[in-house]
This record gives sequence, structure tokens and C-alpha cells, in this order.
Amino acid sequence: MESVSHSGVIRSVGPEKTVVEILSQSACASCHAQGLCTAADAVTKAVEVPSAPGFQVGETVTVQLRESMGFQAVLLCYVIPVLLLLGIVVGLSYTSLHELWVGLAGVAAVGLWYGVLWLLRGHIARDYVFTMEKIKR
Repeated sequence: MESVSHSGVIRSVGPEKTVVEILSQSACASCHAQGLCTAADAVTKAVEVPSAPGFQVGETVTVQLRESMGFQAVLLCYVIPVLLLLGIVVGLSYTSLHELWVGLAGVAAVGLWYGVLWLLRGHIARDYVFTMEKIKR
């Protein structure tokens, strides 16, 4: 099973979840010229992982997520909304509706899609389970 992994530091350990702080870097963050470039960026993110025995605050770990879950997230958050927008706009452009209403209908459809995702966030979150492993030195 392929997985996407990031190293991070445990910030808190609870009975049900552990919070791991990871440093999310863009592709150019590892470039030797990043100090000269304004495009390089790195963002710190907190990830909730189900708690497991033997982990302590301050410990460095690797957080993993199945690669297929990343593809599913891209599909839900980017691909479907773009296809929805294009489908609505192209479909309605063949009607006698004014361009303003066609554009607003496309934006409304995308907004409705994100609203449905927000309502289903608890159900969707159950599928996205992170795991963590200690980094062997």
C-alpha cells in the first residue's frame, strides 16, 4: 500500500487523539536557491492522529496517509467542482439566459457542492485516518 508521509513533532497526547505538528513544504522549499526566491514557502499544520501507546510530547514521528485518500481529496475538492462549474456554464450557455445568470448559476452550483461537503465533513473525515510511526535513528 502506497502512502504519503510527512515528519512531524508530537504537540499533545490525549486518550483518543494525538496532535502532530508537520511542516508542509512546497516543491521549491527544498531548492538550494530558496533564500533568493519569493516563491518558496513552508506552512506548519496540525494533524490529529488516533492515539497509540508509547508516544510522548516532543517526539519526532512520521505521519502517513494512504495515497488513495489524497487522490480522493483532490477529486472531491478540485476535480468535481471544476467539472460542475464547466458543465453548468457550458450547458446553460446554449439557453437564452443572460451571461450573468449563467455565471451565477455555475458559482452557485459550486457553492452548493462545497456546502454538501461541509455538511458531510464528519462522515468524510472517518475515511481519512492518519497513522504515525516513530522515526528510527
